[in-house]
Amino acid sequence: MNYGFVKVAAAVPHVKVADCKFNVERIESQIAIAEGKGVQIIVFPEMSITGYTCGDLFGQQILLEEAEMGLMQILNNTRQLDIISIVGMPVVVNSTVINAAVVIQKGKVLGVAAKTYLPNYKEFYEQRWFTSALQLTEDTVRLCGQIVPIGANLLFETSDTTFGIEICEDLWATIPPSSSLALQGAEIIFNMSADNEGIGKHHYLCSLISQQSARCIAGYVFSSCGFGESTTDVVFAGNGLIYENGSLLARSKRFCMEEQLIISEIDVERIRAERRINTTFAASQGNPGDKKAISVATEFVNSKELTLTRDFNSHPFVPQGAELDEHCEEVFSIQIAGLAQRLVHTKAKTAVVGISGGLDSTLALLVCVKTFDKLGLPRKDILGVTMPGFGTTDRTYNNAIDLMKSLGISIREISIQDACIQHFKDIDHDINVHDVTYENSQARERTQILMDIANQTWGMVVGTGDLSELALGWATYNGDHMSMYGVNGSIPKTLVKYLVQWVAENDMDEDAKATLLDIVDTPISPELIPADENGEIKQKTEDLVGPYELHDFFLYYFLRFGFRPSKIYYLANIAFKDVYDKETIKKWLSTFFRRFFNQQFKRSCLPDGPKVGSISISPRGDWRMPSDASSTIWLKEIEDL
Repeated sequence: MNYGFVKVAAAVPHVKVADCKFNVERIESQIAIAEGKGVQIIVFPEMSITGYTCGDLFGQQILLEEAEMGLMQILNNTRQLDIISIVGMPVVVNSTVINAAVVIQKGKVLGVAAKTYLPNYKEFYEQRWFTSALQLTEDTVRLCGQIVPIGANLLFETSDTTFGIEICEDLWATIPPSSSLALQGAEIIFNMSADNEGIGKHHYLCSLISQQSARCIAGYVFSSCGFGESTTDVVFAGNGLIYENGSLLARSKRFCMEEQLIISEIDVERIRAERRINTTFAASQGNPGDKKAISVATEFVNSKELTLTRDFNSHPFVPQGAELDEHCEEVFSIQIAGLAQRLVHTKAKTAVVGISGGLDSTLALLVCVKTFDKLGLPRKDILGVTMPGFGTTDRTYNNAIDLMKSLGISIREISIQDACIQHFKDIDHDINVHDVTYENSQARERTQILMDIANQTWGMVVGTGDLSELALGWATYNGDHMSMYGVNGSIPKTLVKYLVQWVAENDMDEDAKATLLDIVDTPISPELIPADENGEIKQKTEDLVGPYELHDFFLYYFLRFGFRPSKIYYLANIAFKDVYDKETIKKWLSTFFRRFFNQQFKRSCLPDGPKVGSISISPRGDWRMPSDASSTIWLKEIEDL
């Protein structure tokens, strides 16, 4: 299976101005290399057969004829190849010359995409030589002995995707042709360009492509002229760029004097999922101003074995790159704004938080502290309640106490052991039987204490449970599942861990930093089962339900894009190839889907809480699902892997 991936390439060949024979040889060479690498569609720069900087030579009959002869040579020499190639050349239509992208495959011209917007300002003089697609009166043209469709509204349909083409300046227009093409079905846009360089222009170009691919919810493959074009007045850097819905997948080296082939895979299944979810995209379709697209069928070819070149982040929820600090600040800002509004609205006098010495309660407490500081409220009105139980270890207890002291909040310590022992007597439960009743009784006792203290102090219980726990149902119904406002409800465990570490390293004194980093390193556990003989945590969550980094990966691709289990499994094996074997990934993938479906009833009655990232499973937010939905088809696909 190709799992919806389409392998594409942006080529930046050497070029000699007006030397069609040389240019055709370089184009053929790059087509052959791309075919060998499994590329399905390749795009070359604007006027790649002649060179873009020919100037008034575009009016010379011999150059126009040589360009067509060059195209014929490419057709003959690539007749046996499956790859679809998009090459640039001047095409004569009714005694006018069109700046064209010619789409070819297996010796045939499939269609000619015409440039709509011809720049005629500053260093550009295209209207001197070319006619816009807007002035075309014909919808076919004879080229290399074949009569083929021509226009700016062509859609090319392959067995895997539908793509459209725009040329250079078209992208810079107020309403680019790609917008209409995308609304009519194009999932990938190819742009052959001749963008010259200027200070700051490249950054603007990348922003433009990123925004257009995001606005169109499409892949965008951009190829522009490089070394060899005339530098009489301008310089071309050779930009090859591949984007997918706003995200950069691959890019060329700028100002490189060697030929380049930039290859990546665009996930059209992901694009289709985004478009299905985004109802605004559907609402934009059928704009009466759009010229109806003409569909052009391509040759059917057998799919080659898929080898991905793009990377997949094993922790998709965790910020990457240069914007880490900004991302973390934004996460906290959203949590703080949500809690601040709720505190002001309810006129709550205190915030009550259960502090276990674990990651989630630590993050919730940090949010409370930052919120009180922002509102100008005294930290002493934050009531941190630590509630030691049968499984509480010295490590987590001491970390809880040290953390609360370092943050200057009010501390209450209430053991739940006696209350739980009495409760076990009341319901006739053997205290030596450490089953679900034994565990959940403790969780509910803790929640009862927090709720009652909130009543006692005119306060609000701030929930600590995170997105990963809610997805797996790893929370006690009407226990830690419940609060008056859940600040962590849309933050997955991998991000919780990162945020706590980020605060420790950027916003704490040495003592508090040491405590926070030890909390980060502590095994994740509800601590509802007594410790081992060495006083260490015996009940480790990830031993029972699986690694959270795997579950967060599964959750991201399942909820964000609606991927099927087999594709999630395929991506996970790539992302975690040096961490988990295939059987381990399959085991926990099955656990994820089984628990996700079985535990929906807990998510149907979640407390309020802010959406922070791209996913929320609140029934009032992103996710509405019946609690009795069947998981059969998902689990069956995993079983068959």
